[in-house]
Amino acid sequence: MSESGSLLDEFGGLYAGALGKYLTGGGEAPLQDAYELGRQGLTGGSGVLQMVDLHHAALASLLGADKSHLSSEPIVKAGQFFAESMSPFEMTHRAIGEANTALRRLNDTLEEEVQRIALALHDDAGQLMVAVHLSLDEATRELPPQVQAKMTGVKALLALVEERIRDLSHELRPAMLDHLGLVPALEFLAANFGQRAGLHITVESKLHGKLAPKLSLAFYRIVQEALTNVRRHARATKVRISISKKGDIVRCLVADNGVGFDPASTVNSGRPGLGLLGIRERLSALGGKLRIQSAEGRGTRLEITAPLQQVEHADSDTPRRRPSSGA
Repeated sequence: MSESGSLLDEFGGLYAGALGKYLTGGGEAPLQDAYELGRQGLTGGSGVLQMVDLHHAALASLLGADKSHLSSEPIVKAGQFFAESMSPFEMTHRAIGEANTALRRLNDTLEEEVQRIALALHDDAGQLMVAVHLSLDEATRELPPQVQAKMTGVKALLALVEERIRDLSHELRPAMLDHLGLVPALEFLAANFGQRAGLHITVESKLHGKLAPKLSLAFYRIVQEALTNVRRHARATKVRISISKKGDIVRCLVADNGVGFDPASTVNSGRPGLGLLGIRERLSALGGKLRIQSAEGRGTRLEITAPLQQVEHADSDTPRRRPSSGA
């Protein structure tokens, strides 16, 4: 028997023993054991269905094969014991929900700050650049012709700075994301980012219509982070962005032809890096998933998926539950 099988049998024996004590004598001590066993099962990687199977097997062994004369009392007590053993799972489920709510609120706060910075760049910095241009024009008129020629070069550089500030403000919070949707915003991002980074970036879309604002913004930020990773680490020349929707799932693929890396060793090192942590946290708040395919010398593929329904309810602080048939 394998070591994992031996440990499972040992855990099942402990569970059956504690359940037997509660069925025969009741009391708080066996219930405390039930909670502790549930905690051990959770930390050991057991799932809810595994705990159900464990409980069913333990109860069947304790009650025996003949249940024709069985009263309801042991069944009720067994249910109480099982409910106590599942308390750690319920607490963990609630903690995950609270963590996701906190992440959503943090993302909303960060987006508000980003929007404020983008507006400041576009409006305040833009107005300052206009004032600088006017001041230079006025000062240049009083200078000798040869100096005026040199100032023309300075004004050209200022025009480039002004254009760069405008592009940055749009990338931080592109107005077209709200007005035109995700795909035009990604095309704008790809064009500007590719020009600066020396990358050939293509955007392919099979979407029809606009996505929910929260989902559009999340995917825009994730693609931004993915492109930044490519520029910093991949040494790639080409990037392909593909986005589509199938049923209630939105899928985005970002693939490059760079040097690649070993995803397993990156995660196991305890330092995920590559901006993957930020992507995972943003997806976690939306109930989404990230899949990485990469190998050294073979490029990297990031596959991002998120459910539409989860995004539609993302403003709610409490999880939505499907109503029971008896409601």
